[in-house]
Formats: sequence, C-alpha cells, structure tokens
Amino acid sequence: MPNSLLSRLLAALILGGLLTLGYAPFSQWWVVLIAFVAFIYLLANNGKSHNFKLGFAFGLGWFGVGISWVHVSIADFGGLPLIGSLSLMLLLCSYLALFPATLCYLLTRYFSRRLWPLVLPFMWLVMEWLRSELFTGFPWLSLGYSQLHGPLNGWLPVIGEIGVSSVLVLFCSAAACWLLPNTQNKGNRQAGALVVAIILISGLTLEQHSWVSLSGKTAKIAMVQGNIQQELRWVPEQDLPTMLKYQNMTAEHWDAEVVIWPEAAVPKLESAAIDYLHEMDKLAVAHDSALITGIVNYNFETREAYNNLISLGLKQKPKLDAEDLSLPRGQYYYVHGNRYAKHHLLPIGEFIPFEDWLRNLAPIFDLPMSSFSRGSFQQANLQASGYFFAPAICFEIAFPKQIAANLYDHTNFIITVSNDAWFGHSHGPAQHLEIAQVRAKEFGLPVLRATNNGISAFIDHQGHIQSRLPQFEAAVLSDTIPLVQGQTPYRLLGNWPMWLMALLSFSAALYFKQKESVKS
Repeated sequence: MPNSLLSRLLAALILGGLLTLGYAPFSQWWVVLIAFVAFIYLLANNGKSHNFKLGFAFGLGWFGVGISWVHVSIADFGGLPLIGSLSLMLLLCSYLALFPATLCYLLTRYFSRRLWPLVLPFMWLVMEWLRSELFTGFPWLSLGYSQLHGPLNGWLPVIGEIGVSSVLVLFCSAAACWLLPNTQNKGNRQAGALVVAIILISGLTLEQHSWVSLSGKTAKIAMVQGNIQQELRWVPEQDLPTMLKYQNMTAEHWDAEVVIWPEAAVPKLESAAIDYLHEMDKLAVAHDSALITGIVNYNFETREAYNNLISLGLKQKPKLDAEDLSLPRGQYYYVHGNRYAKHHLLPIGEFIPFEDWLRNLAPIFDLPMSSFSRGSFQQANLQASGYFFAPAICFEIAFPKQIAANLYDHTNFIITVSNDAWFGHSHGPAQHLEIAQVRAKEFGLPVLRATNNGISAFIDHQGHIQSRLPQFEAAVLSDTIPLVQGQTPYRLLGNWPMWLMALLSFSAALYFKQKESVKS
C-alpha cells in the first residue's frame, strides 16, 4: 500500500487509466477486474479521510485516458490553441470524475467496508443513472461494456449493460474485501469467495443459452462508407461531388433489398436536395430496393433544424402474386412520414448550452450544423422493403433506454448511423462499435452500423461482428443478415429487475448497519 496521500492519489489515477485497456480496441476485460479490485482495496485501506480526492483521481484517470479521443475533435476541428483544448478536456473529465468521487465519499463515510458488496451495486446504479441523465447524459465507458468478451457477458441479455456494471462492482468489492488481511472473520471471507464464484459460474452458464432463435428468413443489405473528409463535409462546393460519389458507389449494389448511407450522407438541406432525393427514390424502386440515408432538414417557417434519417424507394416489397402487376412507386415526398429525427443531441456538436454567451468565444462553439432541435423520445420504426428498423443516430446507441422505447414486436433490426471522422485515428470509433455490439447482445437483434469513414459493420444478434469495413476507405459492405424471433429478458423487462435486486441489497446493508450501531 502506498504510504503518502500523493502516492495513493497517483495510484488511483493509474488504476483509473488502466480501465481503458478493458474497452475496444484493446478488449482486455480482465484488466478492468484487476484494476477495480485494486482500487477498492486501496479505498478500503485509506481510512475515512481524502476518499473524495481518491475517487476523483480514479475518475480523472478513467475518463482522461478513456475519452482522450474527444481531444482529437477539439484540437483538429475546434479552432482552439493547445492550451484551450487541453483545458476543455480537463473540465469535461473533471466533471465526469465528480461521480465516482462522490460515490467514494458517501461509501466510506457511511458504511463499514464489510457492507460494501451489499451497498455498491445500488450506489453504482444511481451514479451511472445520474451520469446518463444530467445535461442530456454521457454514459460512455460504463464498466459493463468492458465485459463483452469476458465471463460476465452472459448476463447482458438478462440485465443489460448497466446491470453487468453493477454485478461487476459487486464482484470486485467482494473480491477486494476477501483479500483484505484484517477481514473481521472467516465467515466474511467465505461469503466473498462464494459471491465471486457464483457470479463467474452463472455468467459462463448464461452464455450457453440462446434467448432468441433464427427465423429462417434473411435480408440482403448493403452499407456505403463514403469516407468524406470532415473538413469537406459542409463546404458548399463539395455538395454535388459528395452526392454523386454516394450515388455511384451504390450503383453496383442495388441488388440489395436495402441500402444504407451514414449520418448526413446527403450534405445539402433536404429542402434543397428534393430533386436528388426523388432521383434516388426512383432508382431504388426501379431495382426493387430501398435506401435509408442521413440528411439534415431545416424548417424555414419554424426555424427548426433536425438531424434525420429518411427512407426512400420501396416501403413494402412488391407482391408478385397480386392482381395489380404495375410497378410499385416510390414513397418519397418532402417531409414524408417515413423518417426519424435524432432525440439525444450532442452538446457543443449539435446544440450549444448558453448559446448566446458561448457562440462568439471560439470556433468550437460555432461549428456548422450545431443548433438542432430534438426529435421525440419514441418514434415509429423506419420502413424499407417490408423491414422495420429501430434507428439511433451517432451516440444515441449508448442509451439503451431510448433504444428499448423504439423496439416494437415487428422490429427486425437496430440501425445506427454515425460520422466518426471527428475522431481521426483514436480509439473512439472502436469504442463506438463496441457499444453497438452490446446493444445487439442486450436486445437479441442484429445491429447495422453505417458510418462515414468507419467502422461500418454488420453485427449479429449475439453481438458478434458478422462483417466489417476497414476505416478510412471508401467502400461498400454487402451481406445477408439472418432475421431472428423471440426476445431477451432484458428487452422484455428492462432495468427494473436490477434496480429491485440492488435496492434489496442496499436495504439489507442498512439493516446490518443499524445492527452495528446498536452493538456499538
């Protein structure tokens, strides 16, 4: 154990930074277990002083290293000097570090360490719920994502990623208390060892069970990755070349039932691109296909802008046995109903908090397309060629509650589109893909991820990558995606079973805490 406060803070900072190795592209799930157990052990031996600082240092390492990719977008496209971009990163990471810091203070202030395994799952749920809700939420790097390839991933379809996070902190706190040399009695150590064993064995056992089954039907789908440089995306002279590039890249792939273009693939406002959209609508229909694309729409009457996904071409597959053998006609007209408007907007990137004050401070607060209106939380699925797609644009895929609200009995796929060109060669896009894999595992549905410059991928209902494109290449990915039937427990029940179990555990801790007070 480090002796001085400074050395303990440094140790907490390093342990927090090590968590990054548990997420993609590194995917060393076991590092998270070791680092978190070590931090709980450090916290348990720190007494009751300076634990807020210890938690803050841990959080600063966790987010400072884990979301370092945010700095790429600030430095490369934000127009700030290095000192300004680093200051903004420090401010963001310090805000996120307040959550584990507050948790550590409350945990060590009010509960003896032998109660931590009972207390931490509930406190962790509360902490992560707050982190995903306050100021529109930023639930990135939640611990459960690190276990996609670990022994706890069998729990994902049962209690979801946030539930796996709670189980992980239960596992780690039990293991840390088991390792403490001055544990009060042998019974506590045995209980800790039993909890660790049960969690590992149950996770491995659940992984062997398939909650959904293949329906025997398939869909042929293609995704176009245009690889448009970020600095050219909103240059007016590049509008036509970009639209022609996507059209030409799609030309050889109309044999797919559905073609998907990424977020804002059409760089013009929808009202200015109507002729182009009608042309793509006709092309899709002529090939008995459909096209889903990202586009921005601006209502000049209400002065509202929306980051949209729209569907063109076939809404339903043509019925070959129908009496009317006339060719099906396209569905598109301006502001037609088969569309989705992004709900979770990205601060700074898509809306500016305190806009009147911040707009003129620096270019990062005045980026193109950074003043959007919010779509509804629950919306109808996109329809294309008779299939139903639950949409998520960019980091919306990190909000399972929103995804769940847009899943219906008829939903065939989850579709997520993004533009990760903001983050260059960092590990941000790999983490983004991993989050999409976890959503597939949770809900037992294939996830189709189309991006501007990667990582575009088809993900099966078990969270495995079926096929993918390399980053920073203009290419088309075409594959046959199996359809599934059935639902996972998490899709049926959501988060409330985990909340109930964590609350019961927390109540038990309060009971034992009261007994401790009576004895003392």
